[in-house]
Order: sequence, then C-alpha cells, then structure tokens
Amino acid sequence: MKVNAFGRRLTIQRIDGSWVVFAPGNDGKRRRLTDILIPADLGEEEIVGFLDDLLHEWATAEHPSVVEVK
Repeated sequence: MKVNAFGRRLTIQRIDGSWVVFAPGNDGKRRRLTDILIPADLGEEEIVGFLDDLLHEWATAEHPSVVEVK
C-alpha cells in the first residue's frame, strides 16, 4: 500500500505478520522507517486513519491529510 502522508510518500507492507513502513531514498532505493510503528492487528483499511492521527504534526495547508495513492 502506498500513501501520501502530508506530502511525504510512504509504502506500507505486511511482512511476517507486522506492518513495515518504508520511504523512498535519494539513491532510488527505499529505506525502512523504524520510528513509525503500526499495530500488527490493524486492518489495511484502518492504516490511513491511523497514520493521519499519528503524524498530524506533519500537516501543512498544502498537504492537510494522509491519502492512499493507487
């Protein structure tokens, strides 16, 4: 799943029963973000709302919310 979290691109993947968050790196590779923890029992449909609550400090007038990117 890919999201735009207040203007920052993130990828969330289920790995070994846990949600893992990645961000694109400057070298074209992605890097794991260990400071954003999503509860393992959260459903995929709940992730956008969870991240919106968790990361609301990142909000700007231009990027006021977290949205899923298809």
